[in-house]
Amino acid sequence: MATIKEIAQRTGFSQATVSRLLNGDPTLSVREETRRKIIQASEDLGYSVQTKRIVIPHEVALLDNEKSDEALRDSYFTDLRSALECNAEQQRMEMTVFHNLDDMIARSSKFDGFMAIGADQISEEDLERLHRAMPYGVFIDVNPAPNLFDSVQPDLQQTMHDAVAACAAKGMKRVGFIGGKGCLMNFYEVDEENRATYFRREARRFGIQSDGLVYSDGLFTVSNGRALGEQFVRDHNGVLQAFNAVGVLVPRDISVISINNQTISQLTSPPLSTFSIDQNELARVATLMLGDAISGKRTIRQHAYLSTSLVVRDSFVPAK
Repeated sequence: MATIKEIAQRTGFSQATVSRLLNGDPTLSVREETRRKIIQASEDLGYSVQTKRIVIPHEVALLDNEKSDEALRDSYFTDLRSALECNAEQQRMEMTVFHNLDDMIARSSKFDGFMAIGADQISEEDLERLHRAMPYGVFIDVNPAPNLFDSVQPDLQQTMHDAVAACAAKGMKRVGFIGGKGCLMNFYEVDEENRATYFRREARRFGIQSDGLVYSDGLFTVSNGRALGEQFVRDHNGVLQAFNAVGVLVPRDISVISINNQTISQLTSPPLSTFSIDQNELARVATLMLGDAISGKRTIRQHAYLSTSLVVRDSFVPAK
């Protein structure tokens, strides 16, 4: 088993310096070259793997790959980014944020790994270029290159099952879906967002009629959600803004379940019942996964799916 003494001998620094750095002594001031040399030696000797109580400090990048200017669309990623910054600090990761992939790759030699948020599309060529420059990375919410990088995502397949099951338990016979269009998965553009595909399958499973009731197209924006809701109303005589405009009342005439549990869900009229995605847990798992990949030089990719939970408000109340 590697020891502090062996790391000191490998690097040429004193045992006291090595011990203080690996134990996160906030009063220790060393050059970046010294820090990285000690960390590299500790990883080469297996110290960080053998001694789990030690959290090895790392320099990591965060690719904030979400370019929308719409505040309500941004809020999910803004909250997720804050959670990542907090968890990275707890894991002694010093994080630098980038909004441009080329800029991050240009400075890749400074970083041990990266995390990425946002759904803007990255080409296959750019993903492979990113992997050559930074082989240790975790994508959050999306899984664009499962053979190249790790990922952490909410389990939307289970979410759709739970949502449709809750509708079936209330005796509902016709259930619709309003969402966006998927654009990024395994290097190809999908015809339909995964949640819509899962919804169709679960509706068939529970014998719920959904033909002509699935509206899944366009960006995940408030304006597009309203447009799809208006189209839903026009097609079927009958999301919240569109319903209110034509006198369809929630939950008197129609029940609504959303996903994400953003703050806006509590401020609508009526407040939305919603499946909550725990962004702090996404961030916690992602930072631990990245730290494990860096420290262990892991080449087998890992993909984690986290459960969601229904937060009940006025727009939908499950059967008792």
